[in-house]
Amino acid sequence: MRPKISVVVTVYNEEENIQPLIDQISDALGNFEYEIVYVDDGSTDNTLATLKSIKHDRLKVVEFRKNYGQSLALMAGIDHATGEFIATMDGDLQNDPSDIPSMLKRAEEGNYDMVAGNRANRKDGMVLRKLPSAIANYIIRRSSGVHLKDYGCALKVFRAELAKELGLYGELHRFIPVLAHLEGAKITQVDVKHHARKFGTSKYGLNRTFKVVSDLLLMLFFKKYMQKPMHLFGNTGVFVFFVGVLINFYLAVLKIGFGQDIWGKPLLILGLMLIIGGIQLITVGIIIEIQMRTYFEAQSKRPYKVRNIYKGERLVEMEEMN
Repeated sequence: MRPKISVVVTVYNEEENIQPLIDQISDALGNFEYEIVYVDDGSTDNTLATLKSIKHDRLKVVEFRKNYGQSLALMAGIDHATGEFIATMDGDLQNDPSDIPSMLKRAEEGNYDMVAGNRANRKDGMVLRKLPSAIANYIIRRSSGVHLKDYGCALKVFRAELAKELGLYGELHRFIPVLAHLEGAKITQVDVKHHARKFGTSKYGLNRTFKVVSDLLLMLFFKKYMQKPMHLFGNTGVFVFFVGVLINFYLAVLKIGFGQDIWGKPLLILGLMLIIGGIQLITVGIIIEIQMRTYFEAQSKRPYKVRNIYKGERLVEMEEMN
C-alpha cells in the first residue's frame, strides 16, 4: 500500500537527535500510513550507525558517499519517497512532527500543493539567526513576489508530484517556495511550533548570507528571464554598448578637438574593467547553471551518488529501488 505521507529528514552529524525525532514522528503519524526517509549527508559521527541500528519497519535510510549539502540531500530524500504527500523537516528536533497532521489536512481541504511552516515563536538567537533571517525574508518577498513570512522553515508538506519536480540543485532549498511558485503551485503558510536545539550544534553561520544573495539572483533570473533571456542580456548589452559609444565619442573630442592624450586614463580603465568583468561573471554563472541543469535532466541523471539504502537493518539492493 502506498504511504499517505513520507517524512524526509536530512541529517549531518545529528546522532543524539535521531531516536527522539523518530519517536516523535511515529507518535504524530500513528493514524496514517507513513514512511520515514532519512538522508545521511556524509556524517562524520555516529549518525549513520545510529540510524542503521534502529529497528523500525517504516524507516528508510539513504547514505551519501560524502557531504553534498542540504539541497541535494533533500532531493535524494524526495526521490526515494513513495508517499502521496511528502513532508520535509530538519533533524535537529527544532521542528515538531505534531504539526504535520494539521498541515496535511490543510493541504487536502484547501487543495494546496504546498503548505509551508512559519516559526511564529522562533527559539533561536536574535543577532546570528533571527535578524539575518528577517532581512533575508524581506528581500526574498520583495524580489520574488512570493509573499510568505518565513522562507527558512524546513517544515513543509508537498504533494508528491510537485516535490519531485523541484530542481533542488546547488543550495536552492532556501527558495523552495519560489521554485514551487515557478511550477504554478498553490501555496499557503501556517504557524508551526519551534523548539530550541537540545543536542549538537547548528550548521548555519553568517557566511550563508552571501549564498542567499547569489541564489536570489539566480531565482530572479528564473522568475523573470528564464524564457526570455535576451530581454536581460540584450537590454544590458545595448545599454553598455551605448555607454561605450558615448565614452569613445567623448575621448574622440578630447583627442581631435583638444589634442589631449587619452590613453591610460585610470578612470576609464577601471570603469571598463568593472563593467566587463561584472557582466562576464554574472553571465558565465547563469550559463553554467543552465548547462548543469541541462546535463543532468536531459540524461535523467542526479548530481549525487548513493552508496547504500537501508530499510530497518536490511540492505536494500539498488535494483530493487528502481
